[in-house]
Amino acid sequence: MIPYGRQQITDEDVAAVVATLRSDFLTQGPQVPAFEAAVAHAVGAAHAVAVNSATSALHIACLALGLGPGDWLWTSPITFVASANCARYCGAAVDFVDIDPQTRNLSVQALQAKLEEAERLGRLPKVLVAVHLCGDPCDMQALHALAQRYGFAVVEDASHAIGAQYRGQPVGNGRWSDITVFSFHPVKIITSAEGGMALTQRADLAERMQLLRSHGITRDAAAMTQSPDGPWAYEQIDLGFNYRMTELQAALGLSQLNRLHHYVQVRQQLAARYDKALAGLPLTLPWRDARDQSALHLYVVRVQPGAPMDRAALFERLRARGIGVNVHYIPVHTQPYYRRLGFAPGDFPQAERYYAEALSLPLFAGLTDEQQATVVAALHEALAA
Repeated sequence: MIPYGRQQITDEDVAAVVATLRSDFLTQGPQVPAFEAAVAHAVGAAHAVAVNSATSALHIACLALGLGPGDWLWTSPITFVASANCARYCGAAVDFVDIDPQTRNLSVQALQAKLEEAERLGRLPKVLVAVHLCGDPCDMQALHALAQRYGFAVVEDASHAIGAQYRGQPVGNGRWSDITVFSFHPVKIITSAEGGMALTQRADLAERMQLLRSHGITRDAAAMTQSPDGPWAYEQIDLGFNYRMTELQAALGLSQLNRLHHYVQVRQQLAARYDKALAGLPLTLPWRDARDQSALHLYVVRVQPGAPMDRAALFERLRARGIGVNVHYIPVHTQPYYRRLGFAPGDFPQAERYYAEALSLPLFAGLTDEQQATVVAALHEALAA
């Protein structure tokens, strides 16, 4: 089976992990801060906080921004459920903003209209989670302008987008947002097996997230409520979590980071080949803003109405041929949990239309020419008139 995505592990990666296994530290050692510093430097952020998953990063980002009961978080319905669940972990309410059918990211126009209505109703969001779907950056300048006008914080869910650029600047630099979150899951651009990271320009947010990722415990005497009994002393000053990244994960991530730009370039080449090879088929190919650089985590086509077979039939046919296509994503508001909160099919029509047509084709740095040719040939066989 040709997967839709997979990690690429080199001898250098293995050596980095083995060296860490043989070191004095498997957790809370030098590799995590080294990985944090390297990622922060790569994107131009002042602070980075590594954790065990992007979901954990979203959670502590929301807590650091003060999200809690009585507050609202808004996000896109076309995303993995974590982009919305992070609000529920904080006791906050969730709402969604429909997508732009061209960009597939949340629509700035729909957001502005929703904000105007929410202002009249006294239900403005405290946090907006802007999802860079497939590695394509949202229009962050426009979102920042609305955040300034209406007073909400912006978290970039850049789980798909490390290595992307928005208007010539790396995603994650924090110019247009409060916090950016990366994912290092094995199907992402680079991997630490599991892992995530939150980046920010604000020292106060970084300090808060560092505290929350490790049980709310501090060993800093200046932060304690009373004089420490001795050098062994620590205090739990808040209710935190065990969201720490291990040294092994950080060593792998640090090694992979050396190839970040190479991996993005390879994905760009593979996507360009798909663009050319699939032109003329009844597929809507992914649009990319020429002013930006997508990280191209996913290559999602849309099966056009009237095609020889619909998305479901095409999915089954390609899977039967050993091609591991997938669908990203089922609209979050249609999930049973969110339907119990009052959402229903029809609430966000552009998201639902996208979902009915979307198909993710194999795209990863190790995809061979032969494998990609197999995917293209199968699509032509199924869809050519």
